[in-house]
Amino acid sequence: MADRIHPNTLPVSDDSQTTSSQKPALASNTAPAPSPPPGTYIIQVPKDQTYRHPPPENAQRYANYTRRKTRRNRCCCCLCWLIGILFILLVLAAIAAGVFYLIFRPESPHYSIDRISVKGMNLNSSVISPEFDVSVKADNGNNKIGIYYETDSTVEIFYKDAVLCNGVLPVFYQPSNNVTVFQTVLKGNGIELARSDRRTLLNAVAKRNVPLSLKLRAPVKIKVGSVKTWKIRVKVDCDVTVDQLTAQAKIVNKDCNYGLDLWL
Repeated sequence: MADRIHPNTLPVSDDSQTTSSQKPALASNTAPAPSPPPGTYIIQVPKDQTYRHPPPENAQRYANYTRRKTRRNRCCCCLCWLIGILFILLVLAAIAAGVFYLIFRPESPHYSIDRISVKGMNLNSSVISPEFDVSVKADNGNNKIGIYYETDSTVEIFYKDAVLCNGVLPVFYQPSNNVTVFQTVLKGNGIELARSDRRTLLNAVAKRNVPLSLKLRAPVKIKVGSVKTWKIRVKVDCDVTVDQLTAQAKIVNKDCNYGLDLWL
C-alpha cells in the first residue's frame, strides 16, 4: 500500500521568520555600485590571462643586458680618461722640448778624420793583418751641453765591402765649446782579401789614390747642467782617400756624414 504524505502543519519558528524578514532589509541597506562616468569602459580580464612585463622567462636576460650595458659605459669612460691623460702628457712633452730647444739651442757635434797611419799592409800576400792608427776630431759647439763618450763603441775601416780592421773609441768627457782630437788603434788579424779586391787595391796604391771607408758608432750621454740623459748613439760615416798604405800616408780627400739615434 502506498504511503500517504501529509502537509507540514508545524508552526514556523520565530527565528526563521526573523531571518526571512531581515533579508529584504539587508538588501535594502546595501549601497548600489556606482556607475562609471560617461565615455569610460571597464574591461574585466580573467586572472589566468594577465601578463607581467618583462615576462618571467626574460627577466634574467633583461638583468644581464642592463648589467652589461653599465659595464660597457664604465669602460668607455675609463678609455676616454686614459686618452685625455695621454694627450695632456704629449702636449706637456712638446712644450718642454720647445722650451729646451729655445734655451739651449742643441746641435750635433761635428766629426772629421785628421790623420791615418797604416802598418802591416803587405799586398803581396793573400792574408794580411793590418793596423790603422786613426785620429778623429770631435767639435762640440754647444754652449751649455757636454758629452760623455761611453763604452761599447765600434770603429771599422773598409775597402769596398771587406773589413780591414776594427777597434773602439776611448772613454772620455767632452765639455761644451770644445774641440777634442782622440786617437784609436784599429787592428785586423788574418784578413783574407779576394783576388779581385787585392788586384784593384794594388792599382789604387800605384795611382796614389786609395779609397777607404770608416764607420763609427759610439754611445754617448748628454749633460745639460747637472742632468745626464739616457744613452744616445752617435753615427759617423766617412769616405777617406789616402795616397799610400804606410805610416807616412796622407789624406787626399775626406767626406764625413754624422747623425744621432735617440734610442739605442
